[in-house]
Amino acid sequence: MRLVIAGTDTDVGKTVVSALVTQGLGARYWKPVQSGLADGSDSERVRQLLALPAERILPEAYRFQAPVSPHWAAELEGARIDPAALALPPGEGPLVVECAGGLMVPLRRDGATAWMQIDQLRRWGLPVLLVARGGLGTLNHTLLSLEALRHRSIPVLGLVLNGPALPDNPRTLEALGGVPVLAQLPRLEPLSAAALQAEWLASQLPRRLSSPP
Repeated sequence: MRLVIAGTDTDVGKTVVSALVTQGLGARYWKPVQSGLADGSDSERVRQLLALPAERILPEAYRFQAPVSPHWAAELEGARIDPAALALPPGEGPLVVECAGGLMVPLRRDGATAWMQIDQLRRWGLPVLLVARGGLGTLNHTLLSLEALRHRSIPVLGLVLNGPALPDNPRTLEALGGVPVLAQLPRLEPLSAAALQAEWLASQLPRRLSSPP
């Protein structure tokens, strides 16, 4: 299958979850827009973590140096993100697409033609696996994100909660958000391919992603 890994915010663990799903599905990985290259790219992190061959890591459409929102990172380099350049790559088999930042992060801001991350999701038409923090504050961020996706008729496969979780959060999110919590990832130390495989097998992800809605 082909799916998008999106987040409720930045630094919620999208890359870890992308690695988890890429490994579990035997998928190709693609992060179309990468900003903040001083510490390396997410594509390189996934490749090294999973020891993937080069053909399973697809090159980014845009790479920017500044660790800021994609629209600003592009402007700082005199560039402009073109939605047409973010067309899904050709090829057979499973594909994992990792978003940059949260759903409402702008990819471009030029007046009436501003383009948000969620606009690109709607254009792709792929189902979304939404990554959220597990702890305090996640209810508001996650329910707002689910509402934005639902308003645009973007299908949601489920939620992955990342990091320490308050015990009531999964039940509340399922009840009010209307989607299942498919995995609750602890802080994996050390983070390794073996640790990700164990979490994949312990979650509902294999069953859910083999028969998506």
